[in-house]
Amino acid sequence: MGTTSRMDPRTTGRLRRTALGLALACHTGPTVVVTALSAAVAVALDAPGPVLAVVVVSVLLGQLSIGWSNDWIDAPRDLRVARADKPVVRGLVGIGVLRAGAVGAAVGGTTLPFVLGPGPGAAHLVLVASGWLYNAGLKSTAWSWLPYATAFGALPAFVVLALPGSPRPAPWLVLVGALLGVGAHLANVLPDLEDDAATGVRGLPHRLGRRWTGVLAPALLAAGTGTAVLAPAGPPGPGAVVVGGLAVVLGIVAGAVGVVRPRSRLPFTLAMVVAVLCVVALVVSADAAT
Repeated sequence: MGTTSRMDPRTTGRLRRTALGLALACHTGPTVVVTALSAAVAVALDAPGPVLAVVVVSVLLGQLSIGWSNDWIDAPRDLRVARADKPVVRGLVGIGVLRAGAVGAAVGGTTLPFVLGPGPGAAHLVLVASGWLYNAGLKSTAWSWLPYATAFGALPAFVVLALPGSPRPAPWLVLVGALLGVGAHLANVLPDLEDDAATGVRGLPHRLGRRWTGVLAPALLAAGTGTAVLAPAGPPGPGAVVVGGLAVVLGIVAGAVGVVRPRSRLPFTLAMVVAVLCVVALVVSADAAT
């Protein structure tokens, strides 16, 4: 009569904690959003199924590597200041596991796109390298915005170059991505300016201060939305006009609140709404970008 082997409950619990730690350390929200954005642009461009699959898996692996490398590199500082929101500090995942995951995902995310050709391979390599450079130290400098501009500009270019025939992406598409990236960077930092400063992070938003960061973030996002609406050839459709107009109005409101009440969370909330509108405009206009 056979016996059924069961895993030690302690081992099971440890594996569950590690899986939870990896899920949290990958910065789940941004990873899901960027991966979904790449998929949406690819679908809007009528990418064939195999191309869509390679694009989505490549971007997912790249984003996992960026998220895990962020928590791996920051782990000593996070442990020193006891940041309870970090998986390493909570004992969910070890630094070595994060390092191995980050390197493995980076290798996969930067080699897989080359099956689509050298153009998309190089574009996605730029995207992943930008994220790692941000984590490695640029986030604490006045150039913290540059990796975001480069990475988000490279993202739609990667999707376009991945299409059969490797068409060239329209310059305005790269510009919209760059504006979205920088605006999202500024908005994303707003809620944590003081906490970041306490751990030694001195990026561009920290140097600008809460008031001007709250003004600039929605302004850049609204500019990106307007570019996506107006730059493609031909008159914009009614839906695009509504999206662009709403983004501009919300950007103005967010900027005004940021000046008058810099401690308010409203500029951050409105900036996030404008970021969503920018993504919508980018996806809607993507078919005119090749």
